[in-house]
Amino acid sequence: MIDQTTRPDWRNGRVPVSPRFDDPYFSLENGLAETAHVFLAGNGLPGRFVQGFHIAELGFGTGLNMFAALRDWTQGGVDGPLRFTSFEAFPLQAQDMAHALQAFPELAEIAAPFLRAWAQGARHFRDDRLIAEIHIGDARKTLPRWQGKADAWFLDGFSPARNPELWEPALLAEIARHTRPGGTAATYTAAGFVRRGLQGAGFQVERRTGFGRKRHMTVARMVKT
Repeated sequence: MIDQTTRPDWRNGRVPVSPRFDDPYFSLENGLAETAHVFLAGNGLPGRFVQGFHIAELGFGTGLNMFAALRDWTQGGVDGPLRFTSFEAFPLQAQDMAHALQAFPELAEIAAPFLRAWAQGARHFRDDRLIAEIHIGDARKTLPRWQGKADAWFLDGFSPARNPELWEPALLAEIARHTRPGGTAATYTAAGFVRRGLQGAGFQVERRTGFGRKRHMTVARMVKT
């Protein structure tokens, strides 16, 4: 089997940094708090969780966003598994994911089954709590082929200045096409061209207070039918 994984650099031995984009995988301040503020609260979660709820994501990275959402799902006692689909061009090895997640011991039990499967090469995972599909490759090619639709999107590519491919208008239009009516999206960036791209794709866009040192972030709701 060809190893498609990549290896990160490490900031202070704890925070993984992409050598390709020279950008950390999560906040240097507190990655889990950032996820809660930007991606969960930005999508109105966990308050919107219902049976069959489906989250999709650009940029799987360490899996932090998925594990944080799954923790809230499990604690909320929602019937059935959470559905989670992510698109990742440069997947990390399980050992690097596990090392990064050591900073968040509260996620260890939630993450362990998935990390074991990931280490064995699984990119589709299913148990009583989670149905996950991680699509490996350029999202500009993999997302258009996906047949699903999400209730909420985590737009977590690297910085638009460093990774513009994940913020192109054509890809944002694909996100809209794969969003259920009334579905939402959230991202840490408030870059004007990203907001305009989301609006052009049919989302109603709002700028909110960002996490930590970031002044603003973006949330969006699908209004186009």
